[in-house]
Amino acid sequence: MLTYMDKLRGLREDNDLTQSQIAEILGTSQTMYARYERGANELPIRHFITLCKFYNASADNLLGTTPNPARRKRGIQP
Repeated sequence: MLTYMDKLRGLREDNDLTQSQIAEILGTSQTMYARYERGANELPIRHFITLCKFYNASADNLLGTTPNPARRKRGIQP
């Protein structure tokens, strides 16, 4: 199963972008972004949101979660 960082790396590569280019979008260094991709540091949620918007990607898809509307209708909490 791919992690969200694997998926973000795939999106970056599919769009022919470098780590430096993504780091610039996030306002961080290439070194720090590389650490995020490797999982050495956790990606801050603000950066995750920025990347979801940049790639026009669903957070649910990247995180590997699928909302279950039936659970909410019955009042069952996750």
